[in-house]
Amino acid sequence: MKLITEVLIPEYPFKLDHSSTTLMMGSCFTEEVGRFLEKYLFPVCMNPFGVTYNPLSVLQGMKALREKEAYTAGDLDQHNGQWFSFDHYTRFSHPEQELALHGINQKFLEARQLFEKASCLIITWGTAWVYRHRSTQRVVNNCHKIPAGEFTRFRLRAREVTEAYEPFLDSLIRQSPEIRILVTVSPVRHWKDGAHGNQLSKSVLLLAAEALKSSFPDHCFYFPSYEIVMDELRDYRFYGPDLLHTNDMATMYIWERFKPALIHERSQEIIHELEPLLRMRRHRPVSSTGPAYDRLLQQVNELKLDLFKKYPGLAWDQWDKIRF
Repeated sequence: MKLITEVLIPEYPFKLDHSSTTLMMGSCFTEEVGRFLEKYLFPVCMNPFGVTYNPLSVLQGMKALREKEAYTAGDLDQHNGQWFSFDHYTRFSHPEQELALHGINQKFLEARQLFEKASCLIITWGTAWVYRHRSTQRVVNNCHKIPAGEFTRFRLRAREVTEAYEPFLDSLIRQSPEIRILVTVSPVRHWKDGAHGNQLSKSVLLLAAEALKSSFPDHCFYFPSYEIVMDELRDYRFYGPDLLHTNDMATMYIWERFKPALIHERSQEIIHELEPLLRMRRHRPVSSTGPAYDRLLQQVNELKLDLFKKYPGLAWDQWDKIRF
């Protein structure tokens, strides 16, 4: 007896393995799934511009990665004592211009280098609502607490999204014929415009994703994370306290649906072998000093060394960045 209406995940003509360099951009849901790839040591870069909700700002970031050498002081603005970039989320802001620029370029240059050799691009759109800065006429990633009167807010149409993306994706595919683009729509509901407004926004994104899939059938694909949450996880126990954002249990469930569909079987075996090491890393001892703690560190280092010797090609440089 089935207790859920299971969403059919299509057969994809590609799968990610531990040699697949992947750039992930978009909403906070991008980072939630991307952290699984990061902790299992896939070469991945997540949100070099910070969390990005609307498709035009995601596109603007990708264009910058292909066209800019780096960000300069001329790319920054200042408000309320903070230096920031309209291309970036607020976590890149800083009271000192030099430090803001350093943080932006540190992540930007890392992502730019990775994007040049990326075999997969994963994009997650969160909302079709955008803010256009009146004085520059640019759609911004984030308003940085600038008064609302300085922006025009409007909802994109599906055609506007596809017409913006098609030339860029065509150029990207011509330059990197082996790249695969996976589009997803975030299941996190944007409640500012109410239930109906949220559905209209998501509908725009779903129609745009389908249009891009039709325009680039050999390179552009869709993963139904939105549908999985809406249809398979119809219960508020899969949401956080705000009842809008999915919780860790929902993210784990999506990962378990993502893994067999898009992770190569050999890499799934490696994931299984990494689990004991990750469990030891997650362990929180009573004390961070003493013989017991020293033994734990020794066990972690020994197991890590064994796995490093067995799998030297994994993204071990990400080890210290893993968040639990």
